[in-house]
Amino acid sequence: MSALYPLQFKTIYKDKIWGGQKIRTYLGKDFGDLPNCGETWEISGVKSDVSVVENGSLAGQSLADLLEQYKDQLVGKHVYDHFGNIFPLLVKFIDANDDLSIQVHPDDELAKKRHNSFGKTEMWYVIEADPGSTLIAGFSEKVDEQIYVDKLNSGHIMDILNKEDVAAGDVFFLPAGRVHTIGKGLLIAEIQQTSDITYRIYDFDRVDDKGQKRELHTELALAANDYNVYPEYKTKYTPVKNEDVHLVTCPYFTTNVLDFTEGVTKDYSNLDSFVIYVCLEGALTVKYDGGEIAVKMGECALIPNSIDKVELTTEGGFKILESYIE
Repeated sequence: MSALYPLQFKTIYKDKIWGGQKIRTYLGKDFGDLPNCGETWEISGVKSDVSVVENGSLAGQSLADLLEQYKDQLVGKHVYDHFGNIFPLLVKFIDANDDLSIQVHPDDELAKKRHNSFGKTEMWYVIEADPGSTLIAGFSEKVDEQIYVDKLNSGHIMDILNKEDVAAGDVFFLPAGRVHTIGKGLLIAEIQQTSDITYRIYDFDRVDDKGQKRELHTELALAANDYNVYPEYKTKYTPVKNEDVHLVTCPYFTTNVLDFTEGVTKDYSNLDSFVIYVCLEGALTVKYDGGEIAVKMGECALIPNSIDKVELTTEGGFKILESYIE
């Protein structure tokens, strides 16, 4: 087998009814003849859309192929023992030119029972926000299933949802069960469990180019919803230059943000996991024993578990998300 190295993958582009142009105009990624691009899937183990390596000697091989070949060398022993030949995280960029549907995702238990799938806990990092942009995360008041159904059926579901004003740099953690939507004007990096299960609750009565409304999953959502209300929905953190800043820790991923004007050496010898870099701003070079790769805004890299140490160098600075599984 070839030695593993930092991997980059071919972007998977997806047009959406709510998608826009920022993937191209802001992130500099060419989605070809698509009318818009609502999502890019940058690193994916979802069976319908498995990522394919773009760089180096393993170019052309799928992420699923690599997992079968390299196992814990790629993802770490405890990750492989738990997830086997399914890569556990899905990394996306999302451009909302219009509001996404109000939706919810099932947790592991419900998703396993209904779909033989993992659940979908996720996090958002807001890369860019048009003035006045908002999103929805959770309920604004304590409700139960009956109150929720009454509000939904009467067309007043928005009355009980928590709306947040949003600016670049904001972070939201969305455990499975939290009702949510990304609002118009937001460009977001998303890290989530490997799952493509979404229960659409309300879609603003819009229709597609054939005049059809999209399917709703009203009944499926009832048991998935977390009806509790929480004091905070936005993740609090203090941005600091040239230091690792912790954002989120959960059973499915840990994510930090690194906003650096200078180079840094990262030692992962005590981490039994792969590491993902998502470049939000600027550019960096990832140097490792055997070579280097360049990563710029809108690109990602997967550092395999077999690489213990990398050096991140930069000329103009970079901001990246760093994600792994503890």
